[in-house]
Amino acid sequence: MNRYLVLLIRRPQVDPAVVPLHQQFLEDLRAEGRNEMSGPFGDKSGGAYLLKAASMDEAREIVFRDPAHTSGGWDITLYEWHAH
Repeated sequence: MNRYLVLLIRRPQVDPAVVPLHQQFLEDLRAEGRNEMSGPFGDKSGGAYLLKAASMDEAREIVFRDPAHTSGGWDITLYEWHAH
């Protein structure tokens, strides 16, 4: 499995009701062994998570299911990350 850094930046129109759905999505990924770590930024501008996936295509498929993406409330950037 490769690691992918997922950066999420809140848009002004973010719906607060989506936050618990996004958090549950991250917990489900953690239970599957795909979310190594996640959390919000201190300034509340967004957050990040470290995703495990076999390929960039698989990582995109997973991220595109995230309620943060499907709601349109966050700008999401995905990077393959060769962390040590």
